[in-house]
Amino acid sequence: PGHLPVVAPTLRGHGAADRPAGPYDVPALAGDVLALMDALAIERALLVGHSMGAAVSLRVAADHPDRVAGLALLGGFATLAGNPAAEELRDAVDGLSDPIDPAFARAFQQGTLARPVDGRFLDMVVGESLLVPAFVWKATLAGLFATDTALARITAPATLLWGDRDGMFARAGQEALAAALPDARLVVFDRSGHGLHWEDPVRTAAELARIHARIAAGAARRRAS
Repeated sequence: PGHLPVVAPTLRGHGAADRPAGPYDVPALAGDVLALMDALAIERALLVGHSMGAAVSLRVAADHPDRVAGLALLGGFATLAGNPAAEELRDAVDGLSDPIDPAFARAFQQGTLARPVDGRFLDMVVGESLLVPAFVWKATLAGLFATDTALARITAPATLLWGDRDGMFARAGQEALAAALPDARLVVFDRSGHGLHWEDPVRTAAELARIHARIAAGAARRRAS
């Protein structure tokens, strides 16, 4: 909805953002999000993150609970340890060199999908992936494997959005993540993969609007009591 202000940051090393030598671990990426909120004078926000972005959002919520009104985690995870699909990706990324092979970037992005998306959109996404240098791929993925999402420190309500054909994260992991959070619910997208927000953007937008409305209503009740 047009009345909702949305900020979509590009993380360091990605797109046209700066590419420092490091670090690229989750605490550093979470620090960037907090710094952006400070720069834009955003006191509290609903954080929306997909996959890596979900891990970053969880870390912001753990480190700065007063700044996070809620979480919307799309294809999120508590850990990559013991995940065969993630380990296969790590093996492939370890062999990358510059320039990134377009066939790898396309296979990586197509592998997140259970349904086709517009070809022009996919071409754009692949082009964005090709902008990421090999050292950023490697450092970011290593940071994700090493991350501690610090779930025990999170107090914000969370909604997990997950596609039932997600080839990266199984339903059992989603249920475990929801159980580890103090106030979480799982919303399942039928016939959708890891890239559920690309495959079904209309429903995703509607779900995010509903999450925001619930958070706003809860805040209003607390102010009135």
